Amino acid sequence: MARAQVTFREDRCKGCKLCASVCPKQIIKMADHINVMGFHPAIVEDQEKCTGCALCAIMCPDLVIEVAREEKKVG
Repeated sequence: MARAQVTFREDRCKGCKLCASVCPKQIIKMADHINVMGFHPAIVEDQEKCTGCALCAIMCPDLVIEVAREEKKVG
C-alpha cells in the first residue's frame, strides 16, 4: 500500500487553483493566509486521503508541488 506526502512551496504559489481543479479527492484548498507574493497558496487539507496520483504536480505551471510516495509493507 502506498502513502503519499505532498509538499507545496507556498512562497512560490500564485493561487491559480489548477492543482485543486484536478485533485480526484478534492483535498487541495486555498489557505486563509497570504504568502510573500500576496496570494493565498494551495494547501493539502488531509494528507491521509492523498492517493499520490501527482496530477496536482503535473498541472502546476510553476513547479510548486512535489509528491513523494512511500511504499508500506502490508501484513
